[in-house]
Amino acid sequence: MQTIAIVDYGMGNVRSVQKALEHVAPNDHCILTSDPQVIKNSDRIVFPGQGAMGACMSALSSNALTDEIKLASRAKPFLGICLGLQLLFDYSEENDGINGLSIVPGKVLKFRNKDLKIPHIGWNSVKQVGDHPLWYKIDNNCRFYSVHSYFVDEDDASCVVGTTHYGETFTSAIAIDKLFAVQFHPEKSQSDGLQLLKNFANWN
Repeated sequence: MQTIAIVDYGMGNVRSVQKALEHVAPNDHCILTSDPQVIKNSDRIVFPGQGAMGACMSALSSNALTDEIKLASRAKPFLGICLGLQLLFDYSEENDGINGLSIVPGKVLKFRNKDLKIPHIGWNSVKQVGDHPLWYKIDNNCRFYSVHSYFVDEDDASCVVGTTHYGETFTSAIAIDKLFAVQFHPEKSQSDGLQLLKNFANWN
């Protein structure tokens, strides 16, 4: 039995992520934790997030999680969700400018089209622009549920494996080695979202 650690730093509905993982990986140990040592000892890491990036960075620092998340993102299967994608980057325009974890080169930008409803809330298709094991049994251009006002602008487009169009085309999934991160919420995206989480639990 493997252990899947869901990083709980007090921001976002991490319980829904835990329940979804328990559903697709009933033989695994899916735990919520803010303990760096537990993250270090776990087999897989899920890094979810909701809310403002500045508050999340402060919460990570307060819980001494920053260094262990950086290490885990390079050492073992690692899934970032929503703000858990944005936090991986160098810098965000949110909160008048805030530095991220600098795991992935690039920045986080706010939607600029004033005709769009912001935050972007709802179901949008994800175009798979790169092959990856986490797309297994998920049709190209299937729909996932999103809630966000910012999007990532990566320095190296080779990491992009999924894009979404909302006024403009933006990156909604990236993959680098053992790291996979998405802008949408698989735990809220019905069967396709559950399939992605199942793929993550089985990803070698």
